[in-house]
Amino acid sequence: MRQSPHASGKTLNLRAQVVKTLLAVQNGQSLASVLNQHINIVSGKDRALYHELVLGCLRQWHSLKQLTLPLLAKPLENQVVETCLYLGLYQLLCTRVAAHAAISETVEATKQLGMESLSGVVNAILRRATRETEQFYDVLEQAHGLPSWLFKRLKKDWGDDFEALSYELKQVAPLTLRVNTLQVSRDEYLEILEDEGIEAHACELSNVGIVLDEGIHVPSLPGFEAGGFSVQDEHAQLCAQLLPDLNGKFVIDACAAPGGKTAHILEKYQPKKLIALDQDEKRLKRVSENLERLALSEKHVEIITADAVQWTSPELADCIVLDAPCSAIGVIRRHPDIRLLRQSGDIAKTVQLQKQILENMWQQLKVGGTLLYITCSILKVENEQQMVDFFAHHTDAKEIKIDADWGIEQLHGRQLLPQTGHGDGFFYCRIQKTA
Repeated sequence: MRQSPHASGKTLNLRAQVVKTLLAVQNGQSLASVLNQHINIVSGKDRALYHELVLGCLRQWHSLKQLTLPLLAKPLENQVVETCLYLGLYQLLCTRVAAHAAISETVEATKQLGMESLSGVVNAILRRATRETEQFYDVLEQAHGLPSWLFKRLKKDWGDDFEALSYELKQVAPLTLRVNTLQVSRDEYLEILEDEGIEAHACELSNVGIVLDEGIHVPSLPGFEAGGFSVQDEHAQLCAQLLPDLNGKFVIDACAAPGGKTAHILEKYQPKKLIALDQDEKRLKRVSENLERLALSEKHVEIITADAVQWTSPELADCIVLDAPCSAIGVIRRHPDIRLLRQSGDIAKTVQLQKQILENMWQQLKVGGTLLYITCSILKVENEQQMVDFFAHHTDAKEIKIDADWGIEQLHGRQLLPQTGHGDGFFYCRIQKTA
């Protein structure tokens, strides 16, 4: 008689493996930190589905929670079973997985994860979902899908735009490339993609961006090894368009890792010297790897591991790009685990850190120089409010208005919100040192 796979403690089914990954995120681990280890256990043919189920459940997490609570006679207070429920409902309402397979595999996962006594609850609720699919789907669609602290903040910050914003945050972000124009023009690369039968179109806001209209394995795209392009969000690409002419100038990219902005500056300008600064040594390695792949000369680039709160530059800079550490609420579409990982209490600490870095980097800028302040947040306290505060304390600073037809003008700076088919949530403010 063959022993059942879970009894021998060996093989968990795919749904149980997804649940284990979701549990790791609920317990505070970022998806990036556990994904490689977890996906290696999954068989090759199942990896695409594993990926879709993990990301999809995280994206819909709070909506699934809102849907599930009223279905339970009393709260389960059982992380494993709740996660199995969310996973089952996600499959039934948001994927093409056949209902019978979604139910049987998820109930089996509940048992494999040691919750046999509650597998009946999971089975009953998932079966009910197949009978009331439309009503369940409506609840899911109408839920804002945010933790309550974030719901309150965004509602306060964006009032009339909030509903559209919460909808946008639940969507999947497009895959966007930034063409390395030292090697190929955007039009030429679009032709290369067309010849390969790969559907793509030019970005509207970034003059070097391309959106891929189909999911594709990036390293298999033409010109990847040769450094013909990088993957970068369209709204992140606007950074280089907002900088002054950096040819022959001394530039500091503070908080530079993993190096998208450093590379973009070197593709567009020839600075006399560029310092890429970050305190995360591991992520800084990616800066040099990226520059190497893109065949960008590193002879004018110094990569320094240091804390931007305290670091002192050997000389005053002509330009500083400060992509400040932030809550990353603007990139939730790409990193749906942020919905679970970010806590209300993190925000004040982040704002304080931004203030300290801004203060220190301002000292490293020469008179007449430009500092570009950037975050991938959509919280005003990290953006507009941070700038209001900065200008109130610095008579030696003046804003250079960004004259653009994108984003929403703020008291200081411009705010981009995530948009279907377009970029993520980013904030930019350009500051000149006047004395």
